[in-house]
Amino acid sequence: MPPIRADNREQPKHFLRAMNKIFAVAGVVIKELYRRKDFYVLFILTVLITGLMWTMNFFHDEQIVRFIKEVCLILIWISSLVIAVTTAARQIPFERESRTIFPLLAKPITRWQVLLGKFVGCWLATGVALVVFYIFFALVSASREHTLPLDAYFEAFWMHWQMLSIVIAMTLLGSVGLSTPAANMTIVFVISLGILFLGAFLHKVAQQMAEPSASLLTALYFIIPHLELFNMRELIIHDWRLAPGMWLDVLMATVYALAYTGFFLVAACLVFRRKALN
Repeated sequence: MPPIRADNREQPKHFLRAMNKIFAVAGVVIKELYRRKDFYVLFILTVLITGLMWTMNFFHDEQIVRFIKEVCLILIWISSLVIAVTTAARQIPFERESRTIFPLLAKPITRWQVLLGKFVGCWLATGVALVVFYIFFALVSASREHTLPLDAYFEAFWMHWQMLSIVIAMTLLGSVGLSTPAANMTIVFVISLGILFLGAFLHKVAQQMAEPSASLLTALYFIIPHLELFNMRELIIHDWRLAPGMWLDVLMATVYALAYTGFFLVAACLVFRRKALN
């Protein structure tokens, strides 16, 4: 039996130490988010608008309830997008401006661990905020409709959270590549909203265009991450039952989100590794 090399025995320890550093950075990000007022302001706005569902069921009209549910879910999507983008966009620039990045990197921690810790922190913090939004919405909705389809709500939450992982990773890439957080946030908001509203129709528009514009737009259609695929609002609004093979679709969408998130994070690490911090 060949002897076990010392470096093979050290690999699990190196991995655990790296994960401890990543989650230490993530913990700071989570604490930072809930010390700020962004989440609380957006949650209060959601409570106020969701409260309309409690009072506007005139004559027990189901259409009014569905309309209010749609408005509330749109607000939840907007709020979560704002929280994800603004939180991720200011992470690295804030560390550079306050010069805390230098003592942070002076510790035995690499740049990729800092960046991955920032991502994990932003994603987990956004997930906690998303849970609060969906729980409140589900309880208020159940008080009117007397049903609580937990499987549909969980699927909508999970797909929503996976979509935000792509947005956060894309924002972190912009934070190490663009000059200011404001420019980064503006570009990410425009790209995300553009994909959500127009991404599914790009190939149809390309069919009406002449070459080479048609080929370029078709290529763009296949390159961009289709965030609209993660939108499960209609499932909740109309109380549709889950199809038998829906969880396989959820699994495939999760792998899809993981692939784009990994791509943006690898690109961000490569840029950040070569970026001057002064």
